[in-house]
Amino acid sequence: MASSAVAERPKKMTTSVPTTRPTSRSPETPQTPAVAGEVSHVAAEGFHVLYGGRPAVKSVTMNIPPGRVTAIIGPSGCGKSTFLRAINRMNDLIPGCTVQGRLALDGQDLYVPQLDVVALRRKVGMVFQKPNPFPKSIFDNVAYGPRIHGISSRTHLSEIVEQSLSRAGLWDEVKDRQHDNALRLSGGQQQRLCIARALAVDPEVLLMDEPASALDPRSTARVEELIDELSGQYTIIIVTHNMQQAARVSELTAFFYEGELIEFGPTKEIFTKPRQEKTEAYITGRFG
Repeated sequence: MASSAVAERPKKMTTSVPTTRPTSRSPETPQTPAVAGEVSHVAAEGFHVLYGGRPAVKSVTMNIPPGRVTAIIGPSGCGKSTFLRAINRMNDLIPGCTVQGRLALDGQDLYVPQLDVVALRRKVGMVFQKPNPFPKSIFDNVAYGPRIHGISSRTHLSEIVEQSLSRAGLWDEVKDRQHDNALRLSGGQQQRLCIARALAVDPEVLLMDEPASALDPRSTARVEELIDELSGQYTIIIVTHNMQQAARVSELTAFFYEGELIEFGPTKEIFTKPRQEKTEAYITGRFG
C-alpha cells in the first residue's frame, strides 16, 4: 500500500502499511478487547449475532471509547456491518436474527426487553453505504427526525437544520435552495445530507457503513474531511473495505475475520505492528 495514502491526514496516521512481516508478534489466539486507559462508550462482551441460528458475529468482546473514530475492517462477509447495525438495533428488522451476550451503550444493555429502541436510535445515528435521502425537500429531510421527536416550532426547526447542514459541510452549498427536492443534489451532497439528517437529532454515536464506497474520489475526500471535523464531537464507528481510508480517518481500528474480532487497537499499531498473523496477512494483501 502506498505511503501517500496515509500522509494526507498526518494527525491520524503517518506510516504506510507494511509489506514485510513484523519482527515480533503475540501468539494467534488472544483478541485485543480494549484500549488501555480508555473509558468505554460502546462495549461488547461475548456478543454474538445469529441469522436463523447461524453465527454472523461470534463472541466479540471490545470496548469503544467516546469521542474517537474507530474503523472496522475485514473481508466481505466477516460480520463487520452486522456488528455495526447491532449497535442501533437495525438487525431487529431481519427475520430470524437473534443475539447472545451483551452489547451496551454507556453501560446500558441494548438488548433488554424494556429498552426504548426509538430513543436508542436518537442516541445512535446511522449513515448507510448508498445515500438515501427522502423524496422531500432538503429542509424536510433534515427536520424529519426532530419532528418525530416532538419539535414543531418552525424557528427551532430552522435553527436545527442550519446547524446540522453546517456541521455536515453542506450549508453554504444549499442555504438558498433548502426547499428544492433533495434528490436533485449530487451523490456526494446527498451523502452529506444524510449525515446532516443523522446529526439533527443530536446523537452521541454516529455509525457509518461504507459511507463513501458509492462516491467519486472528490466526494469521498469531502466525506473523509467531514469525519475528521466531527471527530471529538461524536463517537464515530465506520465500516470500510478501504484500508487506506481506515488509515486516513480513524484513530482506532478493529479487524474482523469470519465473524470474530481478531485484533483491536490504535490504527498506527494495527497497520504497522499487528500482533496477530491474520491481521498482518490481511493488511498486506495476502487475502481479502
